[in-house]
Amino acid sequence: MSTNSQFGSKLGLIAATIGSAVGLGNIWRFPAEAQANGGAAFLLLYIICVCVLGIPVMLAEFSLGRAGRSDAFGTFKKIAPGTPWYLVGVLGIVASYIIGTFYMVVEGWTLEYIFHSITGGLYEGVQKVAPGGDFSQVDAFFIDKMREYIHTPVAPIIFTCIVIIINLVILLGGVEKGIERLSNFLMPSLFVVLLVLCCVSLTLPNAMDGVEWFLKPDFSKITADTVINAMGQTFFSLSLGMGILITYSSYFPSDTKLGETSVIVSASSLLVALLVGFIIFPAVSSFGLADHSLVGTTLVFQTLPEVFACLPGSIIWSVLFFLLLFFAALTSTVSIMEVSIAFFCDKMKMSRTKAVLVSMLPLLVFSSICSLSFSTLSHITFWGMNIFDLLDNFATNILLPIGSIALCIFAGWVAPKQLMADQLTNNGSLFCRWMVKPVIFILRWIAPILIAMILIV
Repeated sequence: MSTNSQFGSKLGLIAATIGSAVGLGNIWRFPAEAQANGGAAFLLLYIICVCVLGIPVMLAEFSLGRAGRSDAFGTFKKIAPGTPWYLVGVLGIVASYIIGTFYMVVEGWTLEYIFHSITGGLYEGVQKVAPGGDFSQVDAFFIDKMREYIHTPVAPIIFTCIVIIINLVILLGGVEKGIERLSNFLMPSLFVVLLVLCCVSLTLPNAMDGVEWFLKPDFSKITADTVINAMGQTFFSLSLGMGILITYSSYFPSDTKLGETSVIVSASSLLVALLVGFIIFPAVSSFGLADHSLVGTTLVFQTLPEVFACLPGSIIWSVLFFLLLFFAALTSTVSIMEVSIAFFCDKMKMSRTKAVLVSMLPLLVFSSICSLSFSTLSHITFWGMNIFDLLDNFATNILLPIGSIALCIFAGWVAPKQLMADQLTNNGSLFCRWMVKPVIFILRWIAPILIAMILIV
């Protein structure tokens, strides 16, 4: 079934692959990392990591996936039969499913905030404050709102189940009519919304102070941890090591230019992060919120609503922003769940419909339990982490680095020597053989060591 599936057009292929890479990591993790690590200094490190580390690892996943023409598990079985290297694929499938479990919860939060923005409930009773004014009461107001929406049991479960059903319906449509059609609509929409919000943010009073801070590198804040964070941001924002790119590249037509595709996807991911910076930093600077903690839920579900509350037409900007967040999350969850679906189709010989149901329906239970991590089940902790944080840390800080190291070793040392050359040059039809040796060198000697640093730290 899925071994014969392909994207229907080059545009759809690019849009879907960009959609798999562009997600919450670009929109809420990048601003937090930039704020903590010297603004443009972190941005420069991030760009270097994408070029030196991200693109070569992406090319490895693309090459393996298109050569194997199977799911993450089957790809390693085909390329190295009779060896235990298939466990790398298993690791990617497990990691992606765990990530999908808690990602659905966050996606549900974004949908809930869209709902409350449209109905006006998010801003009902808020006191408007002029730029640079006293935000203490507004701050307390939105802290209460976040507790009301996220830290209560019923609504998060309802919205989590809604987004699971949305993902299920899209995935039932298959690669071309489901994933590709979705991506062709959502990715251009995402960039349009980004540009609109950029224009609004850049026209705020004192917005240029935020732009200057963002673009002026503070190299004094660069430490070993900063480099590690930049590498981690690279893997998180490009969706490396979780089987997504192997699975998607198995749907690539044989004439797809892998080098060109990797550059377009990476550049698009960087562009999203840059545009988000031009939205976040001018806005928080204009309203005197630059000292707020720009992390995860605090940034997205508290600080930014404070900014929108003080703008004319606050409901419009709030809806646009949370639509942006929802679009980014939806294209990511669809690609994340496709990893498991492809496995059930290829290896378990299930129909597409059955594979989607087997993959998605358990999430109605798993993700619902995860959504209670901040309310009914908040007392359940493991090593000081609630269920949500445990899943997040285990998948992103342990499984992904281990899987990525193994993938690099496999692509650089174990896979047939000609495989990378054949895939990157489309069996010699492209004049880009010059890139093969540098990519393999990075996969063999550079990437495993750098990724190991992420795992150790």
